[in-house]
Amino acid sequence: MPLTLAQPAHSEIVVKKSRFIGCVQAVPDRAGAQAIVAQLRREHPGATHVCWAFLAGGQSAANDDGEPGGTAGRPMLEVLRRQDLEGVLATVVRYFGGVKLGAGGLVRAYTDAVAQALLTATKVPLQKTLTLRCTVPYAMEGWVRRELQSAGALLGDVRHDQAVRFEFSLAEPNAAALVARLNEAGQGALEWLD
Repeated sequence: MPLTLAQPAHSEIVVKKSRFIGCVQAVPDRAGAQAIVAQLRREHPGATHVCWAFLAGGQSAANDDGEPGGTAGRPMLEVLRRQDLEGVLATVVRYFGGVKLGAGGLVRAYTDAVAQALLTATKVPLQKTLTLRCTVPYAMEGWVRRELQSAGALLGDVRHDQAVRFEFSLAEPNAAALVARLNEAGQGALEWLD
């Protein structure tokens, strides 16, 4: 079962005067990953490189950010794959210390920075979520809200038109039971939307 991270985890190592600041964190998609990398570039304007690797939703990406090809992003990505992680971004900010490390030294340094961060990370099983939409009469609004809360659903958009339109998401294993409960108690007054 794929795992993700409960919260960001960090590491810092120094190799021949170069400083490597690693971070691993959960991200939902590539756009979220790129936003985090852009933020790191703003936070570390003096850094020589901001390398990253990303795995989520069947997509993967790796960026060496000017390091020799295949010495940073790809080795970082392999660390994530070996840990069976999904929805995770690994970043390493490098401050050059004046001593060249060579290809093997770079691979080891970037791999170690990510591995050290993962040692302190809390890994949790990745749960697939479903987003559902339905409409209910106004008289049922309070009851539906209570049912969603007790099922652990995350309430999204709620609109009040001729009926109340709910959008919510919840863990896939809990969805079938909630839908059955709502259908039974709704007695045909609840309508599911695409």
